[in-house]
Amino acid sequence: MLLSSALLAAAATSRGAAAAPAKPSSKLPSKVAGIRTVILPSASSPLCAIRVFFQTGAVDDPQGKEGLAALTAEMIGRGGSKTRSYAELLDALYPLAGELRVYGDKESVVFEGTVHRDNLVKFADLVADQVLTPRFAEDDFHRNKEDAVDFVTKTLRGNADEELGKQAMATVLYKGHPYGTPTQGTVAGLGAITLDDVRKFYATHYSRDRLVVGVAGGIPDGFAEAFTKRFAALPAKAPPLPKLPPAPVYKENQLLVVQKDARANAISIGHTIDLTRKDADFYPLTVARSYLGEHRTFNGVLMNHLRGNRGLNYGDYAYIENFIQDSWTTFPLPNIPRRQQHFEIWLRPVPPQNSLFALRAALYEADKLIRDGIPEAGFTATKTFLANYANLWAQDVSRRLGYAIDAAVTGKDVVKELQARLPKMKKADVDRAVRKHLALNGLSIVIVADKAQALADKLASDAPTPITYDTAGTPPDILAEDKIIEKFPIPLSKDAVHVVPVEQMFERAP
Repeated sequence: MLLSSALLAAAATSRGAAAAPAKPSSKLPSKVAGIRTVILPSASSPLCAIRVFFQTGAVDDPQGKEGLAALTAEMIGRGGSKTRSYAELLDALYPLAGELRVYGDKESVVFEGTVHRDNLVKFADLVADQVLTPRFAEDDFHRNKEDAVDFVTKTLRGNADEELGKQAMATVLYKGHPYGTPTQGTVAGLGAITLDDVRKFYATHYSRDRLVVGVAGGIPDGFAEAFTKRFAALPAKAPPLPKLPPAPVYKENQLLVVQKDARANAISIGHTIDLTRKDADFYPLTVARSYLGEHRTFNGVLMNHLRGNRGLNYGDYAYIENFIQDSWTTFPLPNIPRRQQHFEIWLRPVPPQNSLFALRAALYEADKLIRDGIPEAGFTATKTFLANYANLWAQDVSRRLGYAIDAAVTGKDVVKELQARLPKMKKADVDRAVRKHLALNGLSIVIVADKAQALADKLASDAPTPITYDTAGTPPDILAEDKIIEKFPIPLSKDAVHVVPVEQMFERAP
């Protein structure tokens, strides 16, 4: 492996870091050797984060080989390099107390990790070695490919109903669109991928023009620049990012019920929106989203009214962009930017006898928001909540770096934008954005359920679907509202209702 003299100097600086804290870099260049960089030095931090971000993902998958981008990323991050096997990589990471994590989405792949600054240079060597000189060995290929197939056939179809509902929702929201299949691929697509396909994909799409190198924390002087220069070994250009087709716009509501032996039902509801972080309306709509249901918190009306007042289920949340939870936190995963987004409500897990009531209850609350606007008290409380909670999204050195990279890619730092915009935001701004971008017609509705056909028939009949309480004592005002909710209209035509066995999901791209 080539190691520049600048990096050797950085290594010497890093070894001396235990005696004296590293000085922050004197400049924050936007490019090094023609490569976009994000450098966030913090001299007092004992930790350093590295993120090597590529703008490539499932949108680059060739037709019929869905999952190639994700499998290539796994081969780089969870395979060997020219200088060591994957087992030897794990052995090398262990004494550094480091982990090389790889994840991706439709338009992104990131290799990242956080280590103590005393171990930074050794960790950086391992990261660069993996990304620049992947081994692409047969044994790694078969292991990673088998893992991908198992994810689709056993995890998605088998024991992850929440994720199944989310991925099934994408097949309706983005039918005929690159976002419409799981990032990990389809069964047929993965089956068609060869090791030679992986090698070619890497050679074609891992290029300097699609790369952002990020480093943060107690980094020594010169380290970021020297580390970035190593990636000058990559090809200069990849093919342009694929032009995305317009997402489907449905005139009528669409219902997909996935038949699965499940003790509880998972429900997803939504529609695509012409809105991303670069748009001014994204920020008042973020307030509306949080008011409806922040992920795994009790500030939202969905969580309070469905779970709190009625004990319907565990979680009721709303989103205005693709959401992937970051491990066991309550926070969104950074570095999954998309050029197209959607509005979505998740309800899960819901007892089967109450799933259609829960669906109507969520739409009832969304309808109140669209029709009446956000209540003044709810607007004030949500603004106060978000002003504090959004700071937690970038609470550590790695997440700060992730959000800074997202800002470099999307043009907007969502945390800083909220900090700047929330104090000036008015209730009228939220109401206007809600009425402009949210609607309850042309919805995609997906339910993972046992007895799927009976559930679909019942919803399509438009008959009332009352709630069943396990205990007595529900307050009279809640019971009175229940009578309204159980009849909340969800128009569905016969042609818009589909029931699919779980075994048929994600077999191939539609």
